[in-house]
Amino acid sequence: MENETGGAGTGIMDAVIAGDLPSMGDELSIIALFWQADPVVKLVMILLILASVWTWAIIFEKSMRFRRMRRLASRFEEAFWSGGSLEDLYERIGQYPADPMSSVFSAAMREWDRSAGRVGSAAGLQQRIERVMQLTMNREVDKLERYLPFLASVGSAAPFVGLFGTVWGIMNSFSSIAATNQTSLAVVAPGIAEALFATALGLVAAIPATIAYNKLSADLGRYAGKLESFAGEFGAIISRQLDDRS
Repeated sequence: MENETGGAGTGIMDAVIAGDLPSMGDELSIIALFWQADPVVKLVMILLILASVWTWAIIFEKSMRFRRMRRLASRFEEAFWSGGSLEDLYERIGQYPADPMSSVFSAAMREWDRSAGRVGSAAGLQQRIERVMQLTMNREVDKLERYLPFLASVGSAAPFVGLFGTVWGIMNSFSSIAATNQTSLAVVAPGIAEALFATALGLVAAIPATIAYNKLSADLGRYAGKLESFAGEFGAIISRQLDDRS
């Protein structure tokens, strides 16, 4: 009896070594796990992969844009504080420049030019200029803030979406065990692996999104503070010029 059992076991091992039986490593590869997954788990994986790709696209776009905005702001501040004429600077950068700080300056100068020669109080003109600068700042910050809520949503929701796929996959694994009345590793492992793969995809999408959201939000806050400081300083310059003119 022992010889027959040993012979059967030896035959199975020989078949595995010879390649006559399927390899569990092939069944547990990433591509195989995706194609063998339940349709619900497969849909969860696709959503998480798309969220991850879109997250990285936003990260690269925002990082490059913030770097460009900081470079243009430094260049504008250098020209602004160089002591030259504000009218000449306004003509050089145009009415609708690309960077937010120049846009705040141009909006204020447009309102200044529109009020030139009109009879009115200096306080009223200063209030209009300050209001225009504030509206321009809000509009520019809203543009820079675009898509950041998506990063926050992915960072908070992706792990739970992956967990849903994991729970669904484990349920399917238990259903397979009950249907086949087998608890061998070959029956259980693929379902558990595809379930855990959904959780892994959720973390892959959530971790970069959370880190990027915190970093980009901090950069946006610093840049918005820089715009506020410039608007305050420029408002003080306008106030002095209005006092000299009156």
